[in-house]
Amino acid sequence: MSATSIRWTYAFVDRPHGRLGAARDFWTAVTDTRLSELRGDEGEFVTLLSDRTDACVKVQGVDSGPGGAHLDFSVEDVPAFVNSALRLGAETVAEHDGWAVLRSPAGQLFCAVPWHGESVRPPVVTGTRLDQVSLDIGPGSYDAEVAFWSALLPDWASLSGALPEFHVLKPPPGLPIRILLQRLGEDRPAAAHLDLACADIDEAVVLHEHLGATVVSQGKHWTVMRDPADGVYCLTGRDPETGGLPNRP
Repeated sequence: MSATSIRWTYAFVDRPHGRLGAARDFWTAVTDTRLSELRGDEGEFVTLLSDRTDACVKVQGVDSGPGGAHLDFSVEDVPAFVNSALRLGAETVAEHDGWAVLRSPAGQLFCAVPWHGESVRPPVVTGTRLDQVSLDIGPGSYDAEVAFWSALLPDWASLSGALPEFHVLKPPPGLPIRILLQRLGEDRPAAAHLDLACADIDEAVVLHEHLGATVVSQGKHWTVMRDPADGVYCLTGRDPETGGLPNRP
């Protein structure tokens, strides 16, 4: 295994500072987790902890905009991973003590952080699992962005999606978060949202509405939701264990 191989992944729920309380309450309920101690100068970071397993979801307050989602990649050698990303066309946004914030060629933020031995994936919760970050990319940047992520993550399976506008990056067994690249219908700044795999979307909708979410729209294999912190995410008809659609990986 190379020094740049991904050893663990975190999905970040990014929400405005003023709505962090609602975001924390909702996402701990959805994932059956509890909050870590708050971190950061303004208490803007928190990890969602699961008993007897390793965390893979965190919540972060953002200074501007509606928020969204991003990925943290845990690696053994952060500088080596950063250099690999830069060679492939990423740029450095900020360097911190032991970790870095990067931007993909299309503008999607992601972080390189040290691996601390995480290895045990959280379980399925009431038929659902938060297991995917969807990168929403305009058509002018889409092909280059697929090429970037496929090259940055050579150990991951790079697969065509169920629809022409989707491309999936499936991690090796044991890693908790997949990546979906979604080609938008028009060019606009890159964004990202969270997806949950659901054994039964209708049942998941009822539960999430009970927790304060609302339905935004419905697609072929998914329902778009809005959480109580005004963030959009999707409930998708995928196997919570494998992450794939029925009869697909």
